[in-house]
Amino acid sequence: MIKEIKKIQTNNIDYLNLLDNQLSIQLSLDGFSFCVYNKIQKKVGVFEVYEFTDKNISPKKHLELIKKIYANHKILSLKYKSVSVTHFNNLVSQVPEPFFDKKNLASYLQYSVKLLEDDFIAFDSIENTEIINVYVPFVNINNFLLDVYGAFTYKHASTILIEKLIQQFKNADKEICFINVTKNQFEIMIVHNNKLILYNCFNFTTKEDFIYYILFTMEQLKLNPEEIQTILLGDIEQKFELYRVLYQYVRNISFYNPTFFPEILKDLSKHSFFTLLNQF
Repeated sequence: MIKEIKKIQTNNIDYLNLLDNQLSIQLSLDGFSFCVYNKIQKKVGVFEVYEFTDKNISPKKHLELIKKIYANHKILSLKYKSVSVTHFNNLVSQVPEPFFDKKNLASYLQYSVKLLEDDFIAFDSIENTEIINVYVPFVNINNFLLDVYGAFTYKHASTILIEKLIQQFKNADKEICFINVTKNQFEIMIVHNNKLILYNCFNFTTKEDFIYYILFTMEQLKLNPEEIQTILLGDIEQKFELYRVLYQYVRNISFYNPTFFPEILKDLSKHSFFTLLNQF
């Protein structure tokens, strides 16, 4: 089942002339979101978010849900100047560039990801770092999108997160912990002196799971949870239970505040939907 979470559209978008517009898509097992952005006007024309309520969906079912969304949204099949796609899952690992060999992709995932024999493995070079992101994309959906658009670019969502945050906080002289929360997962990322110290993605079902993984990560890196600067992104607000349990142990907390946030999205929290809005 597909549940509409957010649907925002402007009335002045010219659907007959979309050549100055970029289509950005984010894929995950539990949802689909997309955004149409005019790079000349620097305005968002369409912003929609959908949730898949079925749990543990198969690749076949996943593709069926995506096709259903496309069947009901003609705007997704129009001609755009560029189309970019991010894949969000925890089937990812970072490899230092000096040790990377594209002939050995499976070996970089074998201890952290349960691979199937026919899994397709992709990789991204993370800009301004010496890190390669190795991951398993939703290849059946990529093939469907190839039929729709002919050509598009795709990356893992963590590639965008790491690239953009390292760039934006490159002058920080102390460790910063970023926590990006989605429905049943969160990404945690530690940076220091313009370098990535750690990235990981955890599944969680309870607030106890959430705080345990965060404190465990900080303990392993010998970081003081009462002192380290911690910046929150995604689906978390100060009124949420997740925030309250986090603040019991992690005291130096703030929410991500972008330098630019589209006016049409003024009713959304500025720290939400980071990856989708940073594909431009």
